[in-house]
Formats: sequence, structure tokens, C-alpha cells
Amino acid sequence: MIDLELGEEHQALVDTLREWAGREVAPKIHDLDRAHRFEPAFLRQMAELQLLGICLPEEYGGAGMDYVSLGLACEELEYVDTHLRVVMSVHVGLNSMTLWCWGSEEQKQKYLVPQAKGEKIATYGLTEPNAGSDAVGIQTTAVRRGDCYVMNGEKTWISLADVADHFLVIAWTDQEKKKKRDHSGLSAFILERGFAGFDSYTLKEKWGILAGNTGGFSLQDVEVPVENRLGEEGEGFKIAMFALENGRYTVAAGATGLIRACLDASVAYAQGRKTFGVPIGQHQLVKEMIAQMASDYDAGRLLWLRAGWMKNIGRRNTRETSLAKWFATVASERAAADAVQIHGANGYSDEYPVGRYYRNCKAAVIYEGSREVHKLMQADYALGYRRDKPRRVELPPYLP
Repeated sequence: MIDLELGEEHQALVDTLREWAGREVAPKIHDLDRAHRFEPAFLRQMAELQLLGICLPEEYGGAGMDYVSLGLACEELEYVDTHLRVVMSVHVGLNSMTLWCWGSEEQKQKYLVPQAKGEKIATYGLTEPNAGSDAVGIQTTAVRRGDCYVMNGEKTWISLADVADHFLVIAWTDQEKKKKRDHSGLSAFILERGFAGFDSYTLKEKWGILAGNTGGFSLQDVEVPVENRLGEEGEGFKIAMFALENGRYTVAAGATGLIRACLDASVAYAQGRKTFGVPIGQHQLVKEMIAQMASDYDAGRLLWLRAGWMKNIGRRNTRETSLAKWFATVASERAAADAVQIHGANGYSDEYPVGRYYRNCKAAVIYEGSREVHKLMQADYALGYRRDKPRRVELPPYLP
């Protein structure tokens, strides 16, 4: 049964996040963004709030909340700034939820427990200089030598690349299948920052999400123990797609929060700014833009809530999550552009937050499946060309 009213636990989470973000993040984010500076203290505070293990079981150090709670957290965090939601996407959605579902008990105890507690920070490594949406175009290799794999390659556009302690990395283990672009030759691995031959860097030239850390890492003959392989050999592509599904859910919820931020800023400005003797909110074309934001927010929220509800009851939601991510990210780009337009020349100034929203929103239209990828996915579902096959591992339903 779907209940669109937030329960006491959900409302308490929202209230806590709004109070913390308003007190700790909002007063600082303008200067952090302008300085291109990542603030590690936010990670420690998020860990104290149990956000870094929000939907992971208590037995592994998590908060034991449901998947809707994860979505609510992402919406509230991106309302303040996108880089906070990015932390949730890579640490929780892409890495920790995947490790929880696909990892061995030994891997969970060694890596998941400290991640869920926020003692260690985790991220995800799929994208490479010449491979983004084309996942089988990656070149990183992992060659088995005795009781370890020797890994070589480079990953780029990795969130928290210079911050994370643990990395979920996809690489080719079957070189013949690599030549044929057969994704069953890919495997997944857990890497530690301290492994010899691992070196990370920060990207300096991006123009959005400036308060977040984004970079890459290189692997030069990195020896990874066999016990750090996640799943079986050849399951890397399936694991990568599983991770992306949960990451896309967090992106959808976060983008919805950005729409709400644009709406709130635009309403406040439209009520206070006057032209031609009246508040600009009385002009019909300004009303049109605000109405679009309002409808997009409600639609985006309903879409990610549906996906979260499906996760809670253990129902496959690849299509629904894809739709939520596609809609919310494209709508957030539209909302940010209109928010700048409503603010006029002031929207082009750092004095108001809408310029930051505009710079931040674009990345989500590209990563974790571009809008074009999701558009094709939705068409294929509608035409019957795409049907989801059973997976060896599924996300467990929420059991309160």
C-alpha cells in the first residue's frame, strides 16, 4: 500500500537534515563553492547523523532505515548543495549497497562495516578517459597471477577520488572477451587507497559542483588479493549495472531537491523584485516558469517515491528508477535555467544561489546514464525490446 504522507521517522529525518544543513552548510557553501574547496568536516557530521549508512542493516553498522529514507536524505542534501548528495550517491548508492548485496561476509566485515559507520569513505570506479556511457569500452585490466590480480588502467571523473579510502573498480579479467567487447569478461574489485601502485588526482577544470571533490586515479601494476574480487569472475558488468541502478535512484531524488531549491529561490525573488510598478511574480511569463517548476517538483518527487516504494517491497525497479532519473535531472536543468532567467541580471551573479544551481545541475544530466541513454531505455521498455531478466543478486526488501 502506498502512503504519500511521511511517517514520524521520515519526518524526523527531514527535520534533522534541514536543521543541520541550515546551520552547518548553508552559511558556508557560497565561499566553499567559490574557493573550489571540499570540506571534510561535512563527512564527519554526516557520519554522526548516520547518513553514510542510512539504509544499511544495523548488523553491519548502518542505521537500518528504508530506501525512501535514502531518497529523502538525497533530496534534502541537494537542496542545499549538490556535492552533499554526490557523497550519498557514490558512498551509499554505488558502493556500499552493492557491497552489501554482492559481497562475501568477510568483505562486509572488513569494508562495509567501517563504511556504514562513516569511518571509511567509499566510491566507484567505472568511467575512463575514453569510456563513459560505453561501459564495455573501458581499458582497465586485471590479470590473475596466483593469489592476486595485477591491475593496470586509469579511471576519471570519479567523485571523491582524492578523498575515498575504498574503491569499487570494474576491469577486464578475460582479455579475449575484451577484444570482442563481450561484457561477460568484466569483473569487479574492491581496492584500497594504500595499495602500492595506486595514485589519485583532483580535476581542477570543472565548472560545477565546485565544493565537491572530483578526480581520477591510475593503477600501475596494483596487486589486488583474490579475496577482494566482488562476485565471480565475469560478473563485473552485472555488478556495475546493479550499482548504477541504486546510484540513479539517489540522483533522481537529489535532482528533485534541486528543483525545489530553484522554486523556493524564484518565488522569494519574484515576490520581492518589482518591475513596471508590481512584483515580477504578477507577470504571466514569470508565473509560467514558476508553475513549471512546481509541477516538475511534484512529478519528480512522485517518480522517485515510487521507485523507493518498489525497493522497499523488493520489486525490480530498473525501468522506474531510470524514468525517475531521466525526468528529474532534465527537469532540474530546466528549473535552474528558468530560475536564472527570473532573477535577470542578478541570476548571473554569485550574489544569488541560482547561478550555482545552474552550474551544478548539468552533471546529473550526463552521469549515471545520460538523458539520451535513459530516453532509449524507456523507448525500448515501451516497445517491448527490453525486458529485465532475473539477476543472481537482488536488493533485499526493507524489513522493519
